[in-house]
Amino acid sequence: MDHLYGKGTRPNQGEWAVEAKGLVKTFGDNRAVDGVDLKVRAGSIYGVLGPNGAGKTTTIRMLATLLRPDAGSARIFGHDVVKESQIVRQLIGVTGQYASVDESLSATENLVIFSRLLGLGRAEAKRKAAELLEEFGLTEAAKRPLKNFSGGMRRRLDLAASLIAQPPLIFLDEPTTGLDPRTRAQMWETIRRLVSTGSTVLLTTQYLDEADQLADRIAVIDRGHVVAEGTVDELKTSVGTSSLHLRVQQTDDIEQARRIVERVLQAQSSVSSEAGRITAPMANADLVTDLLIALRSANIPLSEMSVQKPTLDEVFLTITGHGVTAEQSNSTEAVTV
Repeated sequence: MDHLYGKGTRPNQGEWAVEAKGLVKTFGDNRAVDGVDLKVRAGSIYGVLGPNGAGKTTTIRMLATLLRPDAGSARIFGHDVVKESQIVRQLIGVTGQYASVDESLSATENLVIFSRLLGLGRAEAKRKAAELLEEFGLTEAAKRPLKNFSGGMRRRLDLAASLIAQPPLIFLDEPTTGLDPRTRAQMWETIRRLVSTGSTVLLTTQYLDEADQLADRIAVIDRGHVVAEGTVDELKTSVGTSSLHLRVQQTDDIEQARRIVERVLQAQSSVSSEAGRITAPMANADLVTDLLIALRSANIPLSEMSVQKPTLDEVFLTITGHGVTAEQSNSTEAVTV
């Protein structure tokens, strides 16, 4: 994809794409953002998680020059978002608003108009529109007016429009909401390809597995504060140990197996309602070998065993203290952010 941002605003490699210090934004009595610090390395995917009303969207809007901070500072590739807002706007792309000039126009016509506004010639604009519609699986609907598009199709077109210029920094606001699993996976590949070809991506998402799959680092924002920040593995490690899950072949062995697990791991275990399954916390993975030897010595055969890290949804719930509804509790996509 061609880079179309302005001359003199091409960011240098190795710089921080985003540096925010003490960002504050108040709406009346509501301190929506209360001292947020963020550092996003160029060439990475950075995820922002938080419950509704946490302040993450307001933070993104300040970084994108759409809202003026009440306090603090932010720089995009070294350029101040307030003092150099015109330069910053040439360096970023923002999704979240539907990409349309006219609801009665087709997807192709809308993308051609966006391309022309960005300075592409007529032939290049048509080629770019066709290329993006193909990539996002919209070729068959290319001539259909936008008013007849489904929500998922609109979401794909929204991202396609933001990628016409492929700016150095792209803000993606819940880019795969409303998409089916196959299209979500395609979007993930597109986002990864954007980073591999030079862009930096800062995304908010309501899907915890999406952040787990994509983000190099994650910030958890709650009540206007960054309450945790790090890689996925660092965040998982910070809230607890891994857990051992095993299943014995003979259900008659389960009580003896449970006693051995507790003795070797020196931890309380639990037996699930599913016959033969035992779960226990495990701080030291080296003890797995000792446990297997002890179980074999007791002639207790296993049908299954695994060691699992805490899930990202467990991390989120532990850090923020927000529960999930019964309707959501069976899903890995348990928390709306």
